Amino acid sequence: MAILTHGTWVLLADAEKALLLHNKVDAISPALDVVRKTEQENPSDYEQSANRPGRRKDPGTGQSSAMEDTDWHELAKERFAHDLADILYKHAHRGDFDRIVLVATPYVLGRLRDELHKEVRERVVAEITKDLTHHPLDKVEKMLKAELDPKL
Repeated sequence: MAILTHGTWVLLADAEKALLLHNKVDAISPALDVVRKTEQENPSDYEQSANRPGRRKDPGTGQSSAMEDTDWHELAKERFAHDLADILYKHAHRGDFDRIVLVATPYVLGRLRDELHKEVRERVVAEITKDLTHHPLDKVEKMLKAELDPKL
């Protein structure tokens, strides 16, 4: 059975950008329309940090140790995956899609698996570990067709 059937949704995601797409044709000639585009501005941790990591006193005279600072860049990536899971849940709960293909970087796909609600997980028909967020839609269609339905 073809995976990328009419009405199937596709999520393309990396740690800062996500596209929710809807296949309006079929697996033989996929035609993806953008349902939603989500972007997050996530500067490097260095740019987000306010100052140097703190220090704490150690036992002994005049000794102190550096404390590990929060990695704001990494934290924003985690929150982005969480936000994507919430968005998918809202769409699934409204009945906007019955089937979805998740295409994401390894990091985001792993985070999404942890965050997805059961209602969304039940609708996932395929997962692809790739970053396709920066490709034009016509190339994404061809790549998905080749990846999901190599016989077509």
